[in-house]
Amino acid sequence: MKKITSLLALVFLLFTAAMQAQGTIRGTVVDGENNTPLPGVNVVVNGTTNGVTTDFDGLFEIQVAKNTGALRVSYVGFAPLTVNFDVTGKKVVDLGTINLKMDSDALDEVIVKAYSLAIDRKTPVAVSTIKAETIENELGSQEFPEILKTTPGVYVTRGGGGFGDAELRIRGFNSQNVAVMINGIPVNDMENGNVYWSNWAGLADVTSSMQVQRGLGAAMIGLPSIGGTVNIVTKSTDIAAGGNVMMTTGNDGYTKYGFTISTGLLDSGWAATASLSRTTGEQFVDGTTIDAYSYFLNVAKKINENHELSFTAFGAPQRHGQRQNRLLIDDYRVSDRGIRTNTDYGYKNGQILNHEDNFYHKPQMSLNHYWTINEISSLTTSVYASYGTGGGGGTAGLNKFGKYDTNYRDEPFAPVNFDQIVAENKALGAAASAETFLRASINNHQWYGALSTYNTELSEYIDLSAGVDIRFYKGDHSTELTDLLGASFYIDNNDVNNPNKVVKEGDTYNYNDSGYTNWGGLFAQAEYNKDKISAVLSVAGNNTSYKREDYFKYTPEDPLRETDWVNFTAFSTKGGLNYRLDSKNNVFANIGYFERAPFSDAVFINNTNITNENAENQKIFSAELGYGFRSDKFRADLNVYRTKWMDRTYTISRTADNIQYTANILGVDALH
Repeated sequence: MKKITSLLALVFLLFTAAMQAQGTIRGTVVDGENNTPLPGVNVVVNGTTNGVTTDFDGLFEIQVAKNTGALRVSYVGFAPLTVNFDVTGKKVVDLGTINLKMDSDALDEVIVKAYSLAIDRKTPVAVSTIKAETIENELGSQEFPEILKTTPGVYVTRGGGGFGDAELRIRGFNSQNVAVMINGIPVNDMENGNVYWSNWAGLADVTSSMQVQRGLGAAMIGLPSIGGTVNIVTKSTDIAAGGNVMMTTGNDGYTKYGFTISTGLLDSGWAATASLSRTTGEQFVDGTTIDAYSYFLNVAKKINENHELSFTAFGAPQRHGQRQNRLLIDDYRVSDRGIRTNTDYGYKNGQILNHEDNFYHKPQMSLNHYWTINEISSLTTSVYASYGTGGGGGTAGLNKFGKYDTNYRDEPFAPVNFDQIVAENKALGAAASAETFLRASINNHQWYGALSTYNTELSEYIDLSAGVDIRFYKGDHSTELTDLLGASFYIDNNDVNNPNKVVKEGDTYNYNDSGYTNWGGLFAQAEYNKDKISAVLSVAGNNTSYKREDYFKYTPEDPLRETDWVNFTAFSTKGGLNYRLDSKNNVFANIGYFERAPFSDAVFINNTNITNENAENQKIFSAELGYGFRSDKFRADLNVYRTKWMDRTYTISRTADNIQYTANILGVDALH
């Protein structure tokens, strides 16, 4: 009886397998313009989730469960193509060569969304692209930029180990010198160039592709970056209808759950994608608690064949504990917690209290318009706005947080005993100023911008792009007293308009100022592509204007209270050539020179309204040679580059006896 049952089960499995795999379809996808194989093209059976991607030679092979149907072939920057198939009575069907044509709408969307996405073996830059499938399969509970840690020339670290505190470097350049773009919009801080990945938590759930361009890159905004460019393209009308619900768990109570849903492109021309998630728990490092949300919404409307609108909004309100103060290797060896040791948190009333933490919410909204003017010309425009609120926590007053201080820790490196600090503050009496307390450095901002690019074909082999990049930014900086730790008030003397100010929880003290940054840039780029040769030449110019207003250091009548605008005009140019030796080998070279305005903290001396007359543009010269090899089983790249960085600025601040001192170091040269 068991043998009969087993035989029936085997027959059922074979029948099911036969029903699920009616045949095999093969094909090769190429660029219809130059017949170059396209790797990473999505090939999906219509109406299903069954799909594959092409290899480095553009080849694909997919199993189909029905005799007839259609394949949807799509690749960013190209018009999607539907190919019918019929495998009736056949085991294998070869569709031959499938030519994808560059679509003006799709290409424009790439230019706006992806900050000029480079095409492998065509654009003369060192480039690596990470697709959505890789992110979904390999990211897990890692920080978003950690998906890039195996990318050549890229170094990613989690920093202190807090949620979203990852740091990214390309060719030795930190995030201040790496342009990060989300849907064509720059997200580097306008005042200091930093990138805070905690602001974009959850973005991995809706990323369509992520590309790293090392070196000069194919950037087409008013100012290229020094180290490279990270282009993040989120899902829009290219995503199929459907959705998912997910939940991820890990050690230390780490939990993330959420959903993503999309309508796909409807017959009415509308498409919408929404995503929502929440992350709680703790990171590997002690005391790095997490409470974070993320949301994403894209609504697009294809008005007609010539016009399309796309609205995107996303953000990630969060609060997380940090490990800001570094320890020595010997400290980790001595501590019972090893490399998980964190001296930047403690306990108050039995609850974890982080005296070093980060809390922020930076929603960003953008509206993109894609206009196909005619068969050879198009115009794309993005307008956007971002509003940031929040800051980072820290300590103030008498330092009772030393890592070896056993007066406030049970032992060296142990969590801080905040209850003892509270008791000492209370013992001073209700009429005494707080001895030790917690504060937060607040950095709120409003950021508005517009980016518009015109594209046209000058001839069969030459394309021209030109555009404008405009940004307006205001950052409000202050210190907020967040926890008096048992005291009733604190006396502050840093506001000349209110000496001996009585400060309570929630009040502003220490400093209070605003920084303004206006940016205007023009750019143009010509591209040549014929047979085995492709070349790029671009020029750009921009003007950066800074102004500062200080509400504590100066009275309203003081002419120094608000500075005049300080302007820095910069110019850049770059060019590159790529030569495809054959279907597998290519070589390229690029060279460029550009200037960049110093950051605002180098323009105004020691956080005052005194202008640094010696501040000047930084100058960068870079050259690179590269070789690439592609096959279906192997990929290799070899790059040699030299970047000379002249008149670099350093701004370093240190605090002693509760007084902050800042040094502006100018004229530094560096070689990468």
